[in-house]
Amino acid sequence: MELSVHNQPQPSPNQERFPLSLLCLTLGAFAIGMTEFIIMGLLPNVAHDLSVTIPQAGQLITSYALGVAVGAPLLTVLTHRMPQKKLLVLLMAIFIAGNAFSAIAPTYFLLIGARIVTALAHGTFLGVGSLIASRLVRPDKRAGAVSMVLAGLTVANIIGVPFGTFIGQQLGWRSSFGAITILGLISLLGIIRFIPVIRQDQPSSLVQEFRSLIHPQVLLMLLTGAFGCASLFSMFTYLTPALEMISGYKEHEVTWILVLFGIGVTLGNLVGGKLADWRLMPSLIINFAVLGIILAVLTFTLHNAVLAVITVFVWGVAAFGIMPGVQVRILNLAHKAPLLASTSSHSALNLGNASGAYLGGLVITYAGLPNVPWLAAGLALLGCGGAILSYSIERRGKKQTD
Repeated sequence: MELSVHNQPQPSPNQERFPLSLLCLTLGAFAIGMTEFIIMGLLPNVAHDLSVTIPQAGQLITSYALGVAVGAPLLTVLTHRMPQKKLLVLLMAIFIAGNAFSAIAPTYFLLIGARIVTALAHGTFLGVGSLIASRLVRPDKRAGAVSMVLAGLTVANIIGVPFGTFIGQQLGWRSSFGAITILGLISLLGIIRFIPVIRQDQPSSLVQEFRSLIHPQVLLMLLTGAFGCASLFSMFTYLTPALEMISGYKEHEVTWILVLFGIGVTLGNLVGGKLADWRLMPSLIINFAVLGIILAVLTFTLHNAVLAVITVFVWGVAAFGIMPGVQVRILNLAHKAPLLASTSSHSALNLGNASGAYLGGLVITYAGLPNVPWLAAGLALLGCGGAILSYSIERRGKKQTD
């Protein structure tokens, strides 16, 4: 699924700045980010309303992550030749329907089903949206346009998730999904109205895409990224209960801690990107090691209200600092046919999300909530091991060719 970058028409004066159509894609990414993360701030509310335990409610994160893992490569293959604008409309319609049903789902299992449906659109929307964004602006502004779309996910952590959590705590958790549905509708209308129909080149064959995907180094980095996400979600899924039950914060206070975490996430993305441009693999290895140390420290600082907040902020920086490096590494390794590998990275990362949320629930059940940071630290160190192995294989290969 490639967009032509050759023989492009000269941009109109309106394209000198980021066009309104780009904001429609960013809004879609923002809504997707809210959907993925909002449930974490509302976990106790959902558990109480649906009469399930906190670990059971945590499986709502697992189900969404599994939906992304299955939906991203599946929809990429099935819609390989569909025009991008039509595909975006289809994906946003799926997203809206899933969130609308989440808002009215009467039972726990129906809510899980709604989350899975919503998640099907996640990875492919971000991939296709990034491709279209690169054609909506001048060639020298493509990277900024793609970053602007993906920034919707980051901004969702800073503004969307805390705001949605506040709405859910005041008006009921279902209202949060209602608000996301409205955002999806606005994005859909914007896509229909403002996104132009863009000519596509002949897409690369699925055989080429599959060969890039199954390259051993690509698979190793997908696994490494999955460990990183498992580390993040094993703790983040249960952060609200931990801050309330261990650190002693009240429900409304947790919202502001989530805002601070979101700021840390944004800084992590920026710093991680710069470090990846500087020394990709060494910086990634160090970042994983630092992440494991911070999570181990969180085990102790959770018992002190002030130190807990400081550690959560630093953890946000470290956790999302690894993401740009992992993505760049995968794209570099699969540069000849990157679409399926890039889309599948969302699958691998969300399998990590699902595994982390599930394993965190097991730790709570059998060892107690205070021990979840130890699990997260161990998973981060496994990611560090994967990055070291990948770097070692690469250096060994270079020595043999010299």
